Amino acid sequence: MNLGILRLFRVLVLLLCFQSLHAQVQTFDFDFIKKGELNDNTLLLIGGIQGDEPGAFMAASLVATHYDIKKGSVWVIPNLNFYSIIKRSRGPYGDMNRKFANLADSDPDYETIQRIKKYLKAPEVKLILNLHDGSGFYRKKHINSKYSPRRWGQCSVIDQSNINVQRYGNLEEISSSVVSSINENLIDPEHKYGVKNTKTRLGDKEMEKTLTYFAINNGKAAFANEASKELPLHERVYYHLQAIEAYMKIMGIEFERKFDLSPSVIKQVMDHDIFISFYDEKIKLPLSKVRNLLKYFPINKDGVVEFTPSSPLMTIVKHGKEYIIHYGNRRLAKLHPDYIKFVEDNRDINITLDGQKDSIKFGDIVYAKESFNIDPISDLRVNVIGYTNKSIKNESGITIHKKDILKRFSIDKNGDLFRVEFYKGENFAGMILLGFEK
Repeated sequence: MNLGILRLFRVLVLLLCFQSLHAQVQTFDFDFIKKGELNDNTLLLIGGIQGDEPGAFMAASLVATHYDIKKGSVWVIPNLNFYSIIKRSRGPYGDMNRKFANLADSDPDYETIQRIKKYLKAPEVKLILNLHDGSGFYRKKHINSKYSPRRWGQCSVIDQSNINVQRYGNLEEISSSVVSSINENLIDPEHKYGVKNTKTRLGDKEMEKTLTYFAINNGKAAFANEASKELPLHERVYYHLQAIEAYMKIMGIEFERKFDLSPSVIKQVMDHDIFISFYDEKIKLPLSKVRNLLKYFPINKDGVVEFTPSSPLMTIVKHGKEYIIHYGNRRLAKLHPDYIKFVEDNRDINITLDGQKDSIKFGDIVYAKESFNIDPISDLRVNVIGYTNKSIKNESGITIHKKDILKRFSIDKNGDLFRVEFYKGENFAGMILLGFEK
């Protein structure tokens, strides 16, 4: 995964807590990720304007991390209302998608709205796609409460049929083309898409406050794509990605996706291709099967947590005495800190895995079938978490077998992956993870 496109978080965690709402707003700013080569035919893709719509922000995040743009330009904002995502809320300060008309500068979302408006009005941007998860299944004719014109799920939304702009002003024609493309790739016929024209200009006061209506009034072709909340998350993401790719093809944007576009593969990517690294990759933590609580986790003594996530939907929040790793609106794990001074050390570590010698770096993850042995380093002490031998203070230079380590000390729920920590005196130098293959 390309981590270069993601920001390096440096969070002053001692200032954060869920009771401090204003501190949270300042901390959870949205990501702005440019992909491809800058030109005047840019797609602006937005997810996460409402934090209770995970299909939307997860799909945008996958474009940011798992798509390469080979021709053209795509700007991605996967977590527009990041605080609402963390809070699993439509909007802790009200619905952000109703704040694009008039908004007092005292509103907690004011700065976010002003920032996103600059991107919406940027001259490079020619088409804007705002992703949502909507209720039920949209149908032009009323069938029942679940299938109705009043529902928003499974539709492409436009504010009006056309706008007078140089490119992509034929909104209804483009929307119909996208819908046709999606309907050729349905998981189930029940999931069919339709075009929903809100005809906002005719007096829809609520829709007049939205992001897309603001965009079209500033000369930009703007669309919303809605996936139904009735569907499981991976299926919602599947339909959002189908729509995104259809818009990119209309714009002549060429891309390469790093996975097969199928619901089962999408689920695998979302659930398993996730990790976080700390302190310039001194520590790397896979998160797909991480335990709910990791005790005595090394945190720099100054209380500053530096981490690089594999997804822009990932962050860490200090709550009470613990640090919580969030991924979208899921809480993956709690870290109970062991505050300790960190020191720089970039040496190679020599290790023998099942009789085979290897050389590794701090932050690496290595695997053995039965045993390992870490070569002694004169000024470093090795501590294998879960291995106990009261007669040994430095656990280097000895062969440790799988059966010698207690499973309850693993970082994963399967009991297969363990921490090996390195100390220089009383200071922390780095960590590797040692896994036992089945």
